[in-house]
Amino acid sequence: MKASEEKRFLKLVRELNPEKKLEQMKAFIQHGSVTTYDHVLDVARLSYRINKAFRISARERELVRGALLHDYFLYDWHHWDGPLHGPYHPKAALKNAKRDFDLTKREENIIRSHMWPLTPLHIPKTREAVIVCIADKICSARETLFARKKRKKPKTHGYVRIRHGKT
Repeated sequence: MKASEEKRFLKLVRELNPEKKLEQMKAFIQHGSVTTYDHVLDVARLSYRINKAFRISARERELVRGALLHDYFLYDWHHWDGPLHGPYHPKAALKNAKRDFDLTKREENIIRSHMWPLTPLHIPKTREAVIVCIADKICSARETLFARKKRKKPKTHGYVRIRHGKT
């Protein structure tokens, strides 16, 4: 991304988050070792880049805001006893976002429909919602496949493993 585009993108991010409400998402892991906060920031950045690269002419402010709030569900889904997280979390994210921010209908659709087709009744209706839906799938796959937690080496308890007569 060009420096001027990155500057514009970061301005849009700061505009939404003056009270640091989004930072609550830093407490939760989304995929692999990536926090929900880093995930939504990645989705917002990729959405912004897709819009620019393909000259889609989406509304940048709503695109970035919707992307930043699409996973604003604020719970640890790895230890969740509620309804199945995949189809449920867009509803929870929208409820929380409406409580904490003034949303446009376009932003509401981005948040509610980002899991389509897993949520078949909530279809992306705007170019912004389609972009975020696609960017979320790309970022989620990348995080799940390549941002894994580093595993600790097994303890040897002071013993040396011997293989084929070698130490």
